[in-house]
Amino acid sequence: MSAIVYRIYTLLQQVLAQVPLGTNLGLLHLLFALLSGRFLQSRGAIFPALQDLGLPKEAVRRSEAALCYGRWKTAWLLVAWQKLVLTEGVFRPHAYEGIRPVACDLVGFFRPHLRGCGSKHYTSQADKALPAVVLALVAPVGSVGNQRLAIPRLLLRQEPDDKNEATLLRRVLSLSRLNLVEEEALVVDAGFELGDLLECGVPRFVARQAKNFAARRNRLPAYKGKGRRPEFGECVRALSRKYRGKTLPATRPDRTQKWKEGRYSLRAEFFDNLVLSKAKPGSASFVCVVIYDPRYKEPLVLATNLTVSGYALWHLYHDRWPIEQLPLAAKQMLGAERAFVHGQESRYRLPELALLAGSLLSYVAATSAPVATGFWDRCCRPTCGRLRRLLCRLHFCDLPVPEGQMRKKESIWAHLLLGVKAHRRTKSAPTARWLPNAA
Repeated sequence: MSAIVYRIYTLLQQVLAQVPLGTNLGLLHLLFALLSGRFLQSRGAIFPALQDLGLPKEAVRRSEAALCYGRWKTAWLLVAWQKLVLTEGVFRPHAYEGIRPVACDLVGFFRPHLRGCGSKHYTSQADKALPAVVLALVAPVGSVGNQRLAIPRLLLRQEPDDKNEATLLRRVLSLSRLNLVEEEALVVDAGFELGDLLECGVPRFVARQAKNFAARRNRLPAYKGKGRRPEFGECVRALSRKYRGKTLPATRPDRTQKWKEGRYSLRAEFFDNLVLSKAKPGSASFVCVVIYDPRYKEPLVLATNLTVSGYALWHLYHDRWPIEQLPLAAKQMLGAERAFVHGQESRYRLPELALLAGSLLSYVAATSAPVATGFWDRCCRPTCGRLRRLLCRLHFCDLPVPEGQMRKKESIWAHLLLGVKAHRRTKSAPTARWLPNAA
């Protein structure tokens, strides 16, 4: 038995330590089936994936029951996973000028044929929003060796009461504001509205903006002596654009910065003390930064309330990309892109476990020796795909025996009826009818 398999089994037992007895064993089998890529072979079906692992039919049913009816929460597993990663001391959080990035994004597991699925998520393949199970993901970003990783901290579901994704975004921003440490900053893409970030009071953030981004100065312009006195600040355009056949020039920046990144020269233009285009002076202010990189055709437009350099902002936003690795590993690598669960709870729990399994697989692959796929893989790298191929060859009989409280729960059932007697329906006692008195 490989040492890496023992390590994965030990990590799984530590993550599931707070789960009730019996349910933890079912989740252990389910997570290992995810890690070994059994869901990729069964195309998202739970029972064939667990059976392909070699589990007996009783263990297969217990794992499915633990997923659907078990009394546990994904937040427990995420807290245990965070503590476990920090305890090992291999994961190094990134920091730029004292600010550590915490990425936030929305993940959609598409379920076009799921009945009662009121939430939708945009996909570029269909160029429209499709029915999906939408989750909000928050993860601090760091590195293990030379590989960047994002460790999930928070998973928030889109509730049925949420009208759209905007409601979910505001809820995750409110929770992220409470979970951010003093040195951490929330890094988001253009899907998050700048007004929501300011309204929710996120203390530190870096948000990407559109090319036609416009804002206003946080001060009133001088009165010209005629007409009504101005109520809004001067309009500021980060980039020039065309509108109705006319070219609207870009506003002159307040200051600029230049630095070298390897053999490339980058330039950042700053627009200080701005408010939203519909806000009056005195509202929540921010800074707009436009970064020109010769390796890209379009400049990077960012909005932030941090007082750091353009070099730090450029690195902070580039550290948002590791959060995209989690859904990639969960969907493409582990096979959770398709699912055949329809319960109100299991439709959310399976994607959440898949994201956790993708994070665990990526972390173990980065902290272990590279595993070659075959004799042709001469320059193998520590990737989760190679580790998944190794786990896919294992059978349930080859796995180590769980220790401690990781066992089947011996419930008392001798007093219960079995077979047809357990669900036989009995007629209720007939009620006495009212009969008129005889004449």
